[in-house]
Amino acid sequence: MITLFYSFLLFLHPIHLSVSEINYSEKDNALQITSRIFLDDLELSIQKKLNKPDLDLLVPGKELTTEKLISDYVLQHLTIKLDGKIQKLNFLGFEREDPAVICYIEIENVKKFKSIEIKNDVIMETHYDQSNLVHVTYKGPVKSLRLVRDKPSDALTFESK
Repeated sequence: MITLFYSFLLFLHPIHLSVSEINYSEKDNALQITSRIFLDDLELSIQKKLNKPDLDLLVPGKELTTEKLISDYVLQHLTIKLDGKIQKLNFLGFEREDPAVICYIEIENVKKFKSIEIKNDVIMETHYDQSNLVHVTYKGPVKSLRLVRDKPSDALTFESK
């Protein structure tokens, strides 16, 4: 029922939004990232990037895989710095959850940091009104950012504990 309502709302008023959650795992010494992106917007952006307007993201064919296409695109449009140092993002995989895809990304060997800078310009080249929400959970309450075309990156600071 909720999915039907959600689909109805999207039909009436399309929104261009992604939501990413960055959670620190003390046990794994890692930042674990999930990013939800609307499948149709992602497909359109990848089609434009590759100049392949007929590309079906879920069945790309011709030696292309959905995972590689999504991974390449997301990792080109997401950058994370901890204390000013750019981090290596490991794309772990994705799953489809209509009408979106959920991407799983990890940054390993994270012990502590005072600041995190996030650049997320996913879909911004396709939709001028794209908003990318980012929620960060690190040793305390959730802190959030809204990244838009005019400001695709922003930073958060954390007190030492």
